[in-house]
Amino acid sequence: MRTLSFGLLVITLIIVSAVLISAQSVPSTVASGRSLTAPAARAKSYVCPMHPEVKSSKAGKCPKCKMDLRLAKAEISAPVEKPAEPTTNSARSGSMTIPDVEVLDQDGNALHFYRDLIKDKTVAINFIFTNCTTICPPLAATFARVQKDMGDKVGKDVHFISISVDPLTDTPERLKAWGAKFKAGAGWTFVTGEKQEMDKLLNALGAAVSKREDHTPAMIIGNDAKGVWTRTYGLAKTGQIVGLILDVMAGKVDQTSATEEAKP
Repeated sequence: MRTLSFGLLVITLIIVSAVLISAQSVPSTVASGRSLTAPAARAKSYVCPMHPEVKSSKAGKCPKCKMDLRLAKAEISAPVEKPAEPTTNSARSGSMTIPDVEVLDQDGNALHFYRDLIKDKTVAINFIFTNCTTICPPLAATFARVQKDMGDKVGKDVHFISISVDPLTDTPERLKAWGAKFKAGAGWTFVTGEKQEMDKLLNALGAAVSKREDHTPAMIIGNDAKGVWTRTYGLAKTGQIVGLILDVMAGKVDQTSATEEAKP
């Protein structure tokens, strides 16, 4: 009996030792309830919204355009367990297909072009660049006169948008200073952004050019809510443009007068 009890004691000690060794070999991540496949925390990365090739591990300013660097998109998005629902990259509005690309306004605010600037609005759009010395100043001056004539309707019933055809040069700061020369008020937004995104936008709006100097003085006027869009001459007489905007606001347009390139 004494021999049997001793043998049982030895077996018990062996089993307890095996259990203790097994417990010590379990990774601390499992013991704490964390997944073994959980990715390691990524180091923060900052990029320039105008020059995506400019990257830094610290917050600061872009050496090229002096804009504040922003967290890279991968850092802003939290990991999700389920696939995200698909998002719409463009919208069909009447005869226009408008991409919902990411852009920057003259105050450096990040916007989605369709959702934030076009959806359910009446808009007048022209195309400019700040180093232009030919048609761009007259285009802006025309917008300024229309802004004055339409008074408080601007920013409420109609919104002006000036899109840069030279996004590599036209930072938000440059656009804001340029707009100030023409007394751009509330309801007049200047748009720039990453060149790849701006190229998509300019192509969709029929304003893409191989050289910035080749862009035409076209103006696009549209009512997204009613799906009415037209193009006109951006240097037409102020009264003609105001009348066309009012027609588009009402959901109608005279295509003959809209396409006529009347001389200023």
